[in-house]
This record gives sequence, structure tokens and C-alpha cells, in this order.
Amino acid sequence: MSPRANTTPAITALPALLPVPKAAEILGISRASAYRYAASGDLPTRRLGGRVYIVTARLMDIVEGMAA
Repeated sequence: MSPRANTTPAITALPALLPVPKAAEILGISRASAYRYAASGDLPTRRLGGRVYIVTARLMDIVEGMAA
């Protein structure tokens, strides 16, 4: 059996803004939790056209901080 591949996408392969469900997948949390964190300000958000997006670069900073 081969080693498990890293499931976190490289930052260069991601757009500048991620939909909340995709950010939840990267963080390994539920979609509802991701929306809760976004609403509380724990996740860096931007709104475009009434939709909420997570800022990819700042999300990756959070992920790297969790790994350290």
C-alpha cells in the first residue's frame, strides 16, 4: 500500500478566494463550522455578489500555523 498523499492543495493551485465549503474541506471541518468561524471573524472573509469567500493566502497562513 502506498503512503497517503497530502490532501491539502498547493496554494499556487488555488484561486485567490475560496468558497466556504472548499475552505472547510481544506481545514477538515464541517461546512457549518466554517460558516460559523467566518461569521465570528476567525476566518478571513470577503463578500462578492452577496456570497462569502475565504481569502486563500490568509487561510494557508492559518493552516501552516496549525501544523507548526
